[in-house]
Formats: sequence, C-alpha cells, structure tokens
Amino acid sequence: MPNDLEQTIRDNAAGPAKASGDSGSVEQHSLKDQIEADRYLASKQASVWPAKALRLTRLVPPGAEGG
Repeated sequence: MPNDLEQTIRDNAAGPAKASGDSGSVEQHSLKDQIEADRYLASKQASVWPAKALRLTRLVPPGAEGG
C-alpha cells in the first residue's frame, strides 16, 4: 500500500497542477513543489532503509600509516 501512495505522489508531481478545457491551457506544478515531493519521497525511502542513509568512512589521521 505505501508504494501506491508513493506512485500517486510521483504521478501528481509529474502531472499538471491545473488544466482547462477547450482553450488547452495547462499549468505545471511549481519547481518548488516538485522538489518538495522528491525530498519527501527520498526521506520516506531513507526511513525504510536507514542504513542506506548513513555513509561509513574510515578516518586515518596523518602520520598514522607510516611503517
């Protein structure tokens, strides 16, 4: 069921915000709204797989590798 909601959000963000009849007028969602939808979906994905949201890095202080 969550995938259905995510797909609905994706479809709505990609589709027009407003449309008119005979004149053929179409208004796209603002870039800000599309970015917010993308961030929302990315945060949902990160909450499903929190380990993918973290990046592990090995830090080695300068001079510690000498031998």
